[in-house]
Amino acid sequence: MLKRSIYVGSGALLLMGLLFGRDACSYVTTTVGWVKDSVRESIPIELEIERARKMLTELEPEIRRNMHLIAKEEVALERLEKQVERLGNKQEKDQNDLIRLKAHLDSGKGYFQHAGQRYSEQQVRADLGNRFERFKTGDQTLTNLSKVQHARKRSLEAARQQLDGMLAAKRNLIVDVENLEARKKMVEVAQTASDFNFDDSRLARTKELITSIRTRIEVAEKMVDADLDFHDGIPLDAPTDGDVSEEIAAYFDSREPASEIEAYANHE
Repeated sequence: MLKRSIYVGSGALLLMGLLFGRDACSYVTTTVGWVKDSVRESIPIELEIERARKMLTELEPEIRRNMHLIAKEEVALERLEKQVERLGNKQEKDQNDLIRLKAHLDSGKGYFQHAGQRYSEQQVRADLGNRFERFKTGDQTLTNLSKVQHARKRSLEAARQQLDGMLAAKRNLIVDVENLEARKKMVEVAQTASDFNFDDSRLARTKELITSIRTRIEVAEKMVDADLDFHDGIPLDAPTDGDVSEEIAAYFDSREPASEIEAYANHE
């Protein structure tokens, strides 16, 4: 599929060049970008993630090489520091010797006695001149070596920071790749779930059956209650239906004397 896309894109570019001539440059630029995007989109995400992992693995030799260079520079810098220290100690001793010999010449003595040997003023003056020239050379060398030492220290510190940054970036990229892998899996799970077409007709029929059973039970419960209300036992209460006039007369008979009722009736 990838090779086919490249062949199709190349053929399209050739055809456009033949048809449009000079004006094809802008079309070619646009088409090249389109072909690249098409090819990139056609590559599976799994392959791209695996490619990213491989590129991270390929960083390891470069990191190891930089670590080796840093370690080598650290050893060289330690050697240079010792050299500077030795030269500094020597310069300090030579300076004391120069001051000592100069003090002897300034004293006006005609000779110099040292370690059982006797030296004339001319010998001391010549030796002092030679010593001074060597001291100036050593002093210049010490200055230059100190400058080199400081410069290499700065370079080494920059290299260490660069290596630390590279290691931190690699760790972050590893985490990014793992996150991308996890997100891709989540998308796959979501896509798989959306592809399922559940048949809920059986579920609907089950719900309908349960509703029907519930209705039948409720009807049966009501019928049982109705059967308990209707019975053939002997009635213990007197019927309430009858003549309203007789009920009124009986009511008042129980409350007033009969003479008052009769008087009221005769008055009417």
